[in-house]
Amino acid sequence: MSDEIASKLELLEEYVSYLREYQYYDMEDMMSDHTLKGAVERYIEVALECMIDIGEMIISREKLKRPDTYRDVFLVLGEHGILPEKFAINLAPAAGFRNVLVHMYSKIDVEKLHYYLENNLEDIEQFGKHIAQYLIKP
Repeated sequence: MSDEIASKLELLEEYVSYLREYQYYDMEDMMSDHTLKGAVERYIEVALECMIDIGEMIISREKLKRPDTYRDVFLVLGEHGILPEKFAINLAPAAGFRNVLVHMYSKIDVEKLHYYLENNLEDIEQFGKHIAQYLIKP
C-alpha cells in the first residue's frame, strides 16, 4: 500500500507543478480563456481527489475510524497525528471546494478558483510533505 500512496504523492507533486505554471495568469486571463479556466479547475480537482485518496488509503491501512465525508478524511488524519491537527482542520474545507469543482461544472466562480490557485497550493504541498514524513516513520 505504501507504493500506492507514494505513487499518488508523485501525481500530486506533478499536479502542483502544472498549477504553479498557471499562477502566472491573472483572473482576467482565466475569465476570458475557457481552456485555461478548465485546466486550472481540472488540476485543482485531481490534486484534491489525490489528497483524499491518499487519506483514505492511510485510514484503511491504519484501520482508523471510517470518515463519513471527504472533509472528515483530513480531520481523521489530524486526530491521529498523521497530519498536524491544526493543519488538518484548516485543510478540511478543501474537500468542499473539491465538491464544488466536481458538481458545479460551468457555475464555478472564477474569482474563487483564481484565489485558490494563488493561495492554496502551499497547503497541497504541505500535505504531501506530511504524508511523506508519515511514510518514512518506522
